[in-house]
Amino acid sequence: MSLERLVDEIRLRAERELQEEESKARAEEASIASHRDRRIQEVQSEGRRLTEGEASRERAQRLAAAKLQSRKLVYEARERRTSQQLDTVRSVLRDYADSEEYPQVLKRMYTFAADRLGKQLRVTGRAEDASVLRQIAGKSYDDTPAPILGGLIAETSDGSRRLNLSFDELLRLREDEVRALLAQ
Repeated sequence: MSLERLVDEIRLRAERELQEEESKARAEEASIASHRDRRIQEVQSEGRRLTEGEASRERAQRLAAAKLQSRKLVYEARERRTSQQLDTVRSVLRDYADSEEYPQVLKRMYTFAADRLGKQLRVTGRAEDASVLRQIAGKSYDDTPAPILGGLIAETSDGSRRLNLSFDELLRLREDEVRALLAQ
């Protein structure tokens, strides 16, 4: 073997090894690029999914907030209307307290209170009703006026039991029923 041939053989072997290494490098480079592209797509896809999910949650929250706000506005409007109607009911009761039938109602209230609490009563009412209540209750009438729309307040002489038959209290006790009627 000659030296030239040995050098050629070494050079050919080196070129083959170099080509093999270059081919491995290109294959690895392609694999890395493929992996990188796949990973980029995964990240983009995950980003889109997360963004869509977040946007969906945001839409749902805004929609729920809008529905809640609309319910609140409807409730407030209904409450305003009901309050106005209750004020109208109070006005009607005030007017009724000035009617001709009202003294008979006071008499029935006094009779009811006497049946419930006994004959020894202390009765109070509006200042405007003083003369009528004095006729009905006699000495049981207390001159201290009560700030009520109408009706009377009766209590036992010792103050242990009380029966509030004022229009205010009767309306307050039946307010839920009145509200239900007004809402129809």
